[in-house]
Amino acid sequence: MKRMWIVFFSLILISNLSAQNTLTLEEAINIALQRNSNLIKNQNSLTVDEANVKSAYGNLLPDLGLSGGWEWRRTVDAGGQKQIDFFGNEVITEATESDTREYSLSAGGGIVLFDGLSNYANIAKANNDLESSQFSLDKLKQDIVYTTTQFYYGVISSGELVKVREDNVKFNEKQLETIKERNKLGSIPIADVYTQQVSVGNAQLLLIQAQNDYETAKNSFLNYLALDIFENYSLVDPFGETAQKDDEEFLENQSNLESLVEEAFQNRFDYKSKKLDIEAAENSKTIAQSGLLPSLSGNYSYSTSSTKPNSLFDRDNYRVSLSLDIPIFSKWNTEASMQFAEISYLNELEDLAVLERTIKIEVKESYLNLLASKKQLEVTKSNVIAARENRRVNQERYNLGSGTILEVLQSDKDYTQALTDKISANFEYFQNRDKLKNALGKLNFEIYQ
Repeated sequence: MKRMWIVFFSLILISNLSAQNTLTLEEAINIALQRNSNLIKNQNSLTVDEANVKSAYGNLLPDLGLSGGWEWRRTVDAGGQKQIDFFGNEVITEATESDTREYSLSAGGGIVLFDGLSNYANIAKANNDLESSQFSLDKLKQDIVYTTTQFYYGVISSGELVKVREDNVKFNEKQLETIKERNKLGSIPIADVYTQQVSVGNAQLLLIQAQNDYETAKNSFLNYLALDIFENYSLVDPFGETAQKDDEEFLENQSNLESLVEEAFQNRFDYKSKKLDIEAAENSKTIAQSGLLPSLSGNYSYSTSSTKPNSLFDRDNYRVSLSLDIPIFSKWNTEASMQFAEISYLNELEDLAVLERTIKIEVKESYLNLLASKKQLEVTKSNVIAARENRRVNQERYNLGSGTILEVLQSDKDYTQALTDKISANFEYFQNRDKLKNALGKLNFEIYQ
């Protein structure tokens, strides 16, 4: 009975160790959107922009402060000094000691009535900066979705290549057994056995390399998701017939490059963010120019003081004042600020022009690459069928004695290469599809959050 329990718990332990965590593409994207370090930092920085907006509106409001004080003083006079009184008599002062306490309370503040419209420009700039940061955050989320899919496709493709190499090893090992049996019967020379043994060894080496590439790709993917690389994850193949059908509809809806570029300008979050940066730069120009205009501010205060707490409010002081500042000469600081704001504005315009060119290039290249990869995928599918049939024919000819072992090996190599090309073409097709969607600003990250 004890041995049965030991066997039972051992089976449970082995089952837990070999258990795999299934990970779909949707789950992977969701994890990436939660754990990406850059995204977390940008989300934290967004709160700073929100605080800047609140502060910009607060500059229009009056401020108010309250202060209170208490002071104690002691005056000690040792006396013994000679003084002349009113009648001309010499008098020696007596020693004295006195304590004084004073209580005070005051409240006051100020308000900016006019500062050359700087406050209003600062509000507009803070709002533009906040909205720009939000767009940048959304673009980062789209890039995370795109990068996650590329990692995911890479792992899936590497896993498919491992299967191809495993099947190739099985084929060559089976072929080797057949050749050995035929050699024993004397129907084929020993040279064919050695040739096939070399082919088996090469197939095993390629399998080892494919397995290593798969593990490397999976480790990089798990590291990007901030997951433990020692956990055993099984990825679900997203390359289904439904996906292919959806892609056909996606391609049919694309008309021409000009319309695609316009669509990208309307959808791209980074383009919207850059346009808001230009507006913020214009606000900075207004803020700098306000230094040429006069400013008007008001101040108000209330204060009271007493030597006794119970008589603190017996004497009240009220004060209201206006202050007008007219800039005459600022040591060229205002001119320098205006020049800096102008240069920043021009640089933002140049950055927008660069971004427009980049978007055009990304849309054009990804669109052409997608069309090319679609054709390549169709060609590789046909090649697989032809290569499979060619290997079958050469193997039958060899079995009948009318073919050579080299023809069989070459046809097997061609078939394996055709399968490899098909997997690579399939991966490139989906990669270019997502690249075009990202270039058009169409990668939807909200469905994964």
